[in-house]
Amino acid sequence: MSKAITFSEYGAPDVLRLTEVTVPEPGPGQARIRVRAASVNPLDLKIRAGLMAGTAPARFPVTPGLDAAGVVDAVGEGAGVVVGEEVLGSAVGGSYGEYALLDGPVAKPGSLSWEAAASLVTVARTASRVLAQLGVQPGQTLLVHGAGGSVGTVAVQLATARGVTVVGTAGERDIERVTALGSTAVRYGDGWPERVRAAAPQGVDFVLDASGAGVLADSVALTGDSARVITIADMSAARHGVRFSAGGDQAGQSLRELVDLAAAGGIDVPVWRTYPLAQAAQAHADLEAHRNNGKAVLLP
Repeated sequence: MSKAITFSEYGAPDVLRLTEVTVPEPGPGQARIRVRAASVNPLDLKIRAGLMAGTAPARFPVTPGLDAAGVVDAVGEGAGVVVGEEVLGSAVGGSYGEYALLDGPVAKPGSLSWEAAASLVTVARTASRVLAQLGVQPGQTLLVHGAGGSVGTVAVQLATARGVTVVGTAGERDIERVTALGSTAVRYGDGWPERVRAAAPQGVDFVLDASGAGVLADSVALTGDSARVITIADMSAARHGVRFSAGGDQAGQSLRELVDLAAAGGIDVPVWRTYPLAQAAQAHADLEAHRNNGKAVLLP
């Protein structure tokens, strides 16, 4: 037996409990790891609250968590890694525990901390995927809503490195950091379309909404075409003719490529705070209250 965070009903963060669970066994292509770090993602909060029950109903008890980094403890056939290797990847059956199963794990470079490695997986894949779906090209202008958030931060870095002109909306506390990433930062809130037009007089070619802050109608107006706008956070996308990008599409760079880029300093995912595993409920509460300024990471 081992310890993991589980929940057996939808609800507020306090439904999360530290419980004893059976140690999982790896299947083909999987590795079991002794978890060193597990990232907390916004989707974890939505699943726990029941907001995804209509499309993906839970089979209780549920262990949350999409991403993890740790040391390989056991392998299934074709896992591509060996016992004792340091790896990161997407968790099958949850990552908030002492052990997790990773599907298609990737070796963790020594230059990446455990916290950074766990934080990278979903946000880097998502940012890379949506840029590929938009088809933004060097010399074009991309507006990123929520540029101070984890996905937005990576999208800004990937796009600017490709020669894309990036304008990013952000809160006051993130303006300086978003600017330092190579984009033109503008304050979000009332009047943001005018501020974006002033920052990008050449016009905006594409928009990535990573904020879910009700910006889709004005974003479509900015580009003149709903096909040039994509969101990962606003469930009203269809009403505006905008694509909602979910994880099923594997467009974009592979995790291996993204890990190599992070190891070389091309991607930085800021980690705001770490928590002991038993404090997962507090991590969820902090993210729901928007107290964080970067990733929250659990350390089993």
